[in-house]
Amino acid sequence: MKQILKGKIVSNKMRDTVTIKVSRLKKHSVYGKYIKVSKKYKAHTNEQIPEGKDVVIESTKPLSKDKKWKVIKIL
Repeated sequence: MKQILKGKIVSNKMRDTVTIKVSRLKKHSVYGKYIKVSKKYKAHTNEQIPEGKDVVIESTKPLSKDKKWKVIKIL
């Protein structure tokens, strides 16, 4: 089963690779408040996408040591 995530591009300085920051809300176990947590993923792309764009990424087989995602849509 493929995972699909939505995030924002924070770096496009590598060739064929972009870094995407995915944010989500997580409920604190004790206080019950919602906390914003984020994680960065490296994703494969064939086109040059500017920083700040929203994209949709999909999991794929490992393409390198860190790269296990690919960009499927630019929003």
